[in-house]
Amino acid sequence: MVGLTPPLDGLLNSAAQFDQAANNFTRATEPPASGGQDSVDLSTAAVAMVQARNSFDANTKVVEVQEQMNQTLLNVIG
Repeated sequence: MVGLTPPLDGLLNSAAQFDQAANNFTRATEPPASGGQDSVDLSTAAVAMVQARNSFDANTKVVEVQEQMNQTLLNVIG
């Protein structure tokens, strides 16, 4: 499986970004501890979650296309 390292790294990074955004989103729904303003904006956390999901989807598609290319090559070779 040559060439799969970048998309696999991208999948791991996307998952970590999604987890961080989800944690931020959860923190944003809790009342602030100091009585001040929320430190996390809900819209920013939601956008980060969508971006992480889109990045994950794109990297998944790269892996799928790579697998299709490998299968096509194997079929052509024999």
